[in-house]
Amino acid sequence: MTDSRMTRIALAVAAPVLALVTAFVITSVVLILAGDDWLGVWGQILSWPSNRTMVNIVNSATVYYLSAVAVAIGFRMNLFNIGVDGQYRVASFAAAWVAGEAWLPGYLNIVLALLAGMFVGAMWAGIAGLLRVTRGVSEVISTIMLNAIATAVVAYFLRKVAIRTEGSNIISTKPIAEESRIPGIPFLGGEIYGFVVVAVLVGVAYWVVINRTRFGFDLRAAGQNESAAVASGIDVKRMILVTMLLSGAAAGLVGMPLLFGQDYAYGSTFQSGLGFAGIAIALLGRNHPVGIALGALLFAFLDQQSNPLQILLDVSPDIVKVTQGVIVLAVVIAYEVVRRYGVRIEQRQVAAALDAETREKEVSA
Repeated sequence: MTDSRMTRIALAVAAPVLALVTAFVITSVVLILAGDDWLGVWGQILSWPSNRTMVNIVNSATVYYLSAVAVAIGFRMNLFNIGVDGQYRVASFAAAWVAGEAWLPGYLNIVLALLAGMFVGAMWAGIAGLLRVTRGVSEVISTIMLNAIATAVVAYFLRKVAIRTEGSNIISTKPIAEESRIPGIPFLGGEIYGFVVVAVLVGVAYWVVINRTRFGFDLRAAGQNESAAVASGIDVKRMILVTMLLSGAAAGLVGMPLLFGQDYAYGSTFQSGLGFAGIAIALLGRNHPVGIALGALLFAFLDQQSNPLQILLDVSPDIVKVTQGVIVLAVVIAYEVVRRYGVRIEQRQVAAALDAETREKEVSA
């Protein structure tokens, strides 16, 4: 392995390590200032998880991974799709309604529901894409507004089609029939979502499309330099719209592990906030499918390991939110610091090579 390759690997590893160390230090300072047992907190968080916790970590990471991939698709085009949270909620509701109606038998019903969810997610994200290409509206503003609208739209339709469980205030869509549920995969004495297989396929498809197709090249080119992309004949407006549609379609899958592997209906207690976690994980993983997977596992690990903090140490598990937030901020800064350091190394190497070439010419002369 050449020295230059070793240097690139070292720089790639240095940024996330620096971010994690920074998050550890800052979180420890916060705990000390609050008068909490910071050693006990880290002892709990960094302890080896139980088998049950491991199952929960993999399940949470599966959902986080899909959310982060949806965000990363937009990031590769330099589009900030902040609306994954709204997109996966309207998509999950649509998929739950379709699956609950059971128009098709068994697994065909699952496929139909997944397609319905992806379509609705794509269309909801497409609104922001259309506003961007036709009116120049920033996708950041439009997707944030669409998140709020999604909440109201889903609440309205949920009241129209949902059923109420007797003796409970929870309302939900019709439960999905047994034959249309995705069975779990045995793991450490428990079961992880069977949808983890789909999540892996989504990651592979994302990598192939972005890195091994003409469309992916055009997408990355348009994201890196729009003017150069236009000059080379790329229809940037079309790319923006298609990218938002793809990002929304991927967002439509975020709630599917919960829907088909755990809840079996969409109701007032369906998990929210997954889209915002995806933004942080996509940044941490640098939009690479492997990096995103590691980031999803890290966030899921921190979430699950922090659950007993309130009981064992009388420390709010929200301290993990501080850690996660610091990781995101630190990783952005760390990547920039490492990038600049890498540029300096390359400049020195180029200068050294030029000096060596000049000396050879002088000696030969």
